[in-house]
Amino acid sequence: MSFVFPNLFSARIKQLAPFVVGTMVLLAMPATLRAQRVRNTNAGDDNAPTFTEFKGVHIGMPAEDARKKLGTPRDKSDEQDFYVFNDTQAIQIYYDKDKLVSAISIDYMEGASGVPSCKEVLGTEAERKNDGSVYKMMRYPKAGYWVSYSRTAGNAPTVTITIQKIVH
Repeated sequence: MSFVFPNLFSARIKQLAPFVVGTMVLLAMPATLRAQRVRNTNAGDDNAPTFTEFKGVHIGMPAEDARKKLGTPRDKSDEQDFYVFNDTQAIQIYYDKDKLVSAISIDYMEGASGVPSCKEVLGTEAERKNDGSVYKMMRYPKAGYWVSYSRTAGNAPTVTITIQKIVH
């Protein structure tokens, strides 16, 4: 065990000690404040969503470009396209009157790989109900759309992720 005896230090060191400690505290503050700002950018309704697209297709994209990204739909119309991948993913792309993507709905069925969690989609967990089902929706007014995550109950749940343009 060691003891610090003030009379062993010179007067100059005693005078500089508060300055050195104060400088160290001031240097550490910007990093702390910056970390808090970054952490807060993922919280709340007005911030950027975590899940913004599916295979390069996003809200506001022209129908022609969405079809180039996803390939030939199983069913195609001016209002909606329907895709199935590997018999484990069903995707519906909805178009507005200007033929721009207005909603995307992805269903991950039994056997699907790479099914994202609620936290990966919304940036936060959702409360799981007693039967194992989950539902959570978050609005992103600045982005102009909302995102929802839904998981059905049971041993072979279906996970549905929906992104839809907010219509005013």
